[in-house]
Amino acid sequence: MEFTIIFTELFVKTLYFGAPILLSLITVIILLALIVGRKERWSAFDSIYWAFITGFTVGYGDIRPLTRLSKILAILIAWTGIMFTGVIVAATVTATSSAVKDNLQPDVLQKVEKKLR
Repeated sequence: MEFTIIFTELFVKTLYFGAPILLSLITVIILLALIVGRKERWSAFDSIYWAFITGFTVGYGDIRPLTRLSKILAILIAWTGIMFTGVIVAATVTATSSAVKDNLQPDVLQKVEKKLR
Protein backbone atom coordinates (compact mmCIF):
# COMPACT_ATOMS: atom_id res chain seq x y z
CA MET A 1 0.00 0.00 0.00
CA GLU A 2 2.87 2.35 0.77
CA PHE A 3 4.22 1.90 -2.77
CA THR A 4 0.86 2.92 -4.23
CA ILE A 5 0.73 6.06 -2.12
CA ILE A 6 4.30 7.02 -3.05
CA PHE A 7 3.60 6.35 -6.73
CA THR A 8 0.37 8.38 -6.68
CA GLU A 9 2.04 11.35 -4.98
CA LEU A 10 4.95 11.33 -7.44
CA PHE A 11 2.62 10.91 -10.43
CA VAL A 12 0.43 13.84 -9.37
CA LYS A 13 3.51 16.02 -8.72
CA THR A 14 4.95 15.12 -12.11
CA LEU A 15 1.66 15.96 -13.83
CA TYR A 16 1.52 19.23 -11.89
CA PHE A 17 4.93 20.26 -13.22
CA GLY A 18 4.03 19.02 -16.70
CA ALA A 19 0.66 20.81 -16.66
CA PRO A 20 1.82 23.76 -18.81
CA ILE A 21 2.94 21.36 -21.53
CA LEU A 22 -0.25 19.29 -21.29
CA LEU A 23 -2.46 22.38 -21.33
CA SER A 24 -0.58 23.76 -24.34
CA LEU A 25 -1.08 20.53 -26.25
CA ILE A 26 -4.78 20.44 -25.33
CA THR A 27 -5.13 24.06 -26.48
CA VAL A 28 -3.50 23.23 -29.83
CA ILE A 29 -5.86 20.27 -30.31
CA ILE A 30 -8.93 22.39 -29.51
CA LEU A 31 -7.86 25.27 -31.77
CA LEU A 32 -7.14 22.93 -34.68
CA ALA A 33 -10.46 21.18 -34.00
CA LEU A 34 -12.36 24.44 -34.26
CA ILE A 35 -10.61 25.31 -37.53
CA VAL A 36 -11.46 21.90 -39.00
CA GLY A 37 -15.01 22.12 -37.65
CA ARG A 38 -15.56 25.46 -39.29
CA LYS A 39 -14.18 24.20 -42.59
CA GLU A 40 -16.30 21.03 -42.42
CA ARG A 41 -19.38 22.83 -41.02
CA TRP A 42 -19.46 20.80 -37.81
CA SER A 43 -20.70 22.02 -34.43
CA ALA A 44 -18.07 23.04 -31.88
CA PHE A 45 -18.89 19.98 -29.78
CA ASP A 46 -18.55 17.59 -32.73
CA SER A 47 -15.28 19.26 -33.74
CA ILE A 48 -13.71 18.92 -30.30
CA TYR A 49 -15.06 15.38 -29.90
CA TRP A 50 -13.59 14.36 -33.26
CA ALA A 51 -10.24 16.01 -32.48
CA PHE A 52 -9.76 14.20 -29.18
CA ILE A 53 -10.85 10.86 -30.67
CA THR A 54 -8.32 11.49 -33.44
CA GLY A 55 -5.66 12.82 -31.07
CA PHE A 56 -5.83 9.79 -28.83
CA THR A 57 -5.68 7.57 -31.96
CA VAL A 58 -9.05 5.93 -31.32
CA GLY A 59 -10.61 7.05 -34.59
CA TYR A 60 -14.18 5.76 -34.52
CA GLY A 61 -14.81 7.00 -38.05
CA ASP A 62 -18.27 8.38 -37.27
CA ILE A 63 -17.06 11.86 -38.23
CA ARG A 64 -14.29 12.40 -40.74
CA PRO A 65 -12.85 15.35 -42.63
CA LEU A 66 -13.42 15.61 -46.36
CA THR A 67 -11.32 18.58 -47.46
CA ARG A 68 -7.58 18.45 -48.04
CA LEU A 69 -6.81 21.17 -45.46
CA SER A 70 -8.91 19.37 -42.84
CA LYS A 71 -7.06 16.12 -43.50
CA ILE A 72 -3.70 17.86 -43.08
CA LEU A 73 -4.89 19.39 -39.81
CA ALA A 74 -6.12 15.94 -38.73
CA ILE A 75 -2.54 14.70 -39.08
CA LEU A 76 -1.34 17.58 -36.89
CA ILE A 77 -4.04 16.79 -34.32
CA ALA A 78 -3.01 13.13 -34.25
CA TRP A 79 0.65 14.09 -33.89
CA THR A 80 -0.17 16.49 -31.04
CA GLY A 81 -2.26 13.79 -29.36
CA ILE A 82 0.65 11.37 -29.53
CA MET A 83 2.87 13.98 -27.86
CA PHE A 84 0.22 14.44 -25.16
CA THR A 85 0.12 10.69 -24.57
CA GLY A 86 3.92 10.62 -24.47
CA VAL A 87 3.99 13.19 -21.68
CA ILE A 88 1.53 11.11 -19.64
CA VAL A 89 3.59 7.96 -20.25
CA ALA A 90 6.79 9.80 -19.26
CA ALA A 91 5.13 10.98 -16.03
CA THR A 92 4.05 7.41 -15.29
CA VAL A 93 7.52 5.99 -15.94
CA THR A 94 9.17 8.71 -13.84
CA ALA A 95 6.79 8.17 -10.92
CA THR A 96 7.14 4.39 -11.11
CA SER A 97 10.93 4.54 -11.29
CA SER A 98 11.17 6.92 -8.34
CA ALA A 99 8.65 4.93 -6.27
CA VAL A 100 10.57 1.71 -6.89
CA LYS A 101 13.87 3.33 -5.90
CA ASP A 102 12.29 4.82 -2.76
CA ASN A 103 10.51 1.60 -1.79
CA LEU A 104 13.11 -1.10 -2.43
CA GLN A 105 15.92 -1.91 -0.05
CA PRO A 106 19.31 -0.75 -1.42
CA ASP A 107 20.70 -4.31 -1.56
CA VAL A 108 17.63 -5.60 -3.44
CA LEU A 109 17.84 -2.68 -5.86
CA GLN A 110 21.51 -3.42 -6.55
CA LYS A 111 20.70 -7.07 -7.30
CA VAL A 112 17.96 -6.05 -9.72
CA GLU A 113 20.26 -3.54 -11.45
CA LYS A 114 22.99 -6.18 -11.82
CA LYS A 115 20.51 -8.62 -13.41
CA LEU A 116 19.39 -5.96 -15.88
CA ARG A 117 22.97 -5.32 -17.07
